[in-house]
Amino acid sequence: MRRSLTACLSAFSRTPIGLAAFTAVLLAGSAHAAPLPALTRIKLTIVQWMPTKGTYEQWGAIGGEFTVSDAGTISMPVLGSIPVGDLDDAGLAADIAQRLKLKIGLVDAPTATVEILAYAPIYVVGDVNRPGEYKFSTGLTVLQALALGGGELRPGNLLQNSMDVTRLLGDIKELDDAILRSRAKIERLQAEMAGAKAVEFSKPAGSADQFTNAIYGQEQVIFAARTNALDRKSKSLTELRDLLTEEMHVLDEKTKSTDANIASIQQQVDSTAALVAKGAVVATRQAEVERALRSYQDDKLDIITAIMRARQNISQTNRDLQALYDERKTEVASELQAERASLVQLQVKRETAQKLMMDNLSVAAGSARPGESPPISFTIVRQKAEVEAAETTELSPGDVVKVTLHASQIPTQSADAQQSSTPGSIAQAGQ
Repeated sequence: MRRSLTACLSAFSRTPIGLAAFTAVLLAGSAHAAPLPALTRIKLTIVQWMPTKGTYEQWGAIGGEFTVSDAGTISMPVLGSIPVGDLDDAGLAADIAQRLKLKIGLVDAPTATVEILAYAPIYVVGDVNRPGEYKFSTGLTVLQALALGGGELRPGNLLQNSMDVTRLLGDIKELDDAILRSRAKIERLQAEMAGAKAVEFSKPAGSADQFTNAIYGQEQVIFAARTNALDRKSKSLTELRDLLTEEMHVLDEKTKSTDANIASIQQQVDSTAALVAKGAVVATRQAEVERALRSYQDDKLDIITAIMRARQNISQTNRDLQALYDERKTEVASELQAERASLVQLQVKRETAQKLMMDNLSVAAGSARPGESPPISFTIVRQKAEVEAAETTELSPGDVVKVTLHASQIPTQSADAQQSSTPGSIAQAGQ
């Protein structure tokens, strides 16, 4: 899609009608009637027709890749936080274009396109052979999700439970480490956004180990380095502005001196003209004095030009100084938004891995006698609510499909053994 868009923009850069038609086709081909759920990754491209150049120019500083937050918003430069609501990709693109038009004060709205890069994944848990995270695709049903998870669990697979639990414990430990890094980075970015001189980390209780201290130490080093770099650039621009201001003061004093010289020469011109009229002085003397007056007047014009140039440089330096802080805030805001979305995904993965581990510890309760097909039921966890589902129920991004094999046919001895062994296993896994 990226190569196609770039090639078409290059081919039609001198043909406004052709590019407009291509944009319409692109919007029509990529539009989805469904709204954009949380954790959907999108790519925003914004172009504007420049009549003076006869080409379309892309707004790379505003466009880019964004992730829909849990609150149903995206955070982008210039516009800030934008609610997605029930908009699909085409509706969101039109809304962003209209917002940019009103925000910047454009006559015509720019052309915006939204490309869906990836939906939030689905999760298949419970009594399946391969529980885990799977890529979402439009029209995916519960039965297809069951197939992705390897089908319902069979008694022969129960021997794999101990290995699965060990693997899941390792996955949870890795996810805990990644969550710790993400939270430390978010606190560091929040301190940078607030313009703090130091960052204070809220360390969780019982996390005073060497690994945790190393993570917070690394973020402290990054914070100090980025703060020092910003301070150096700001100090350089401030010193330049002060130097230009001092130069203006010197030029003002020089203007006063030149004005005094002009006044003195003007008196000489007047007295010389009177003497020439009386015949006491030759006319060449008057010409010499007038030339001296014009020389001082030229010097004053040069000084005025230098003062105007110094004022212009001071204004440019102030704009550069403000742009330095604006660019840093934009950069930090973008990193913070992306890191928060990453933290949400890590937390969802950890919760899923923990559920998988608990399900594996108690999976024997769902087995049936050899040769029999145990009754199976499906439950969808969607936005913290559980609903019963059938095999043909269509899924949404972020859904958790729980597959349950009922234990009505399990011998009593097996159930008692499972009941006596599961609590200890769960306690050991929790440690």
